[in-house]
Amino acid sequence: MANIRCVKGMVGLVTGGASGLGRATVERLVKSGASAVIVDLPSSDGQTVANSLGDHCAFAPADVTSEADVMSAVSLAREKFGKLDLAVNCAGVAVAVKTYNFKKNLPHSLEDFQRVINVNIAGTFNVIRLAVGEMGKNEPDEDGHRGCIINTASVAAFDGQVGQAAYSASKGGIVGMTLPIARDLAPMGIRVITIAPGLFSTPLLASLPEKVRSFLARQVPFPSRLGDPSEFAHLVISMAENPMINGEVIRLDGAIRMQP
Repeated sequence: MANIRCVKGMVGLVTGGASGLGRATVERLVKSGASAVIVDLPSSDGQTVANSLGDHCAFAPADVTSEADVMSAVSLAREKFGKLDLAVNCAGVAVAVKTYNFKKNLPHSLEDFQRVINVNIAGTFNVIRLAVGEMGKNEPDEDGHRGCIINTASVAAFDGQVGQAAYSASKGGIVGMTLPIARDLAPMGIRVITIAPGLFSTPLLASLPEKVRSFLARQVPFPSRLGDPSEFAHLVISMAENPMINGEVIRLDGAIRMQP
């Protein structure tokens, strides 16, 4: 019998866990019998969300680009729940700026570009490198499995649109490091996978006018609507439980291919 894992009893750490895709993931983990540590900025709703989910959820205020913050979040998982089995990277930022604005004779701000790369790529890597140190202490199961990392890229990694140079580069970086890190960690029985979501109904999209949102929804071939964060969370659980999914990037996008 293949060794299908069960998320019940796992301990997960979720960055960006106070809202959007991250929050849906935290809620699904707790509902499925796992424990979760929400890693999000001190200014987020992390504590409120953790309180609402009870004893199996804790909040670690953190900036994913900070070594000290992330180490303290990993320690919280160990101290409160005894171990760490799963890390889900949902924290990310975006800017929408063209490479050069010829009307205003203005190049894309280098600072903005670097911030997106720093949070999305370096932040994701920071969480991975520190989380796997804790996962390596787990007793392997009969398959040799010790833990799982799930990252969030975007269809923008493949179909970047006008104004998405920084965002697409950052998500492409996450896609690009998935396989080498999976290979690095294979001897320890730690899997690394990435989800590339399409258009999802998150706070980021909620800030757009209704007209724009319904236009975007119609671009999705099927189902012709925005994705629900619970559908992202559902895939996270499936990936955590299926030991053969490793080193892979899965598009979760209703077959959309973004126009320029």
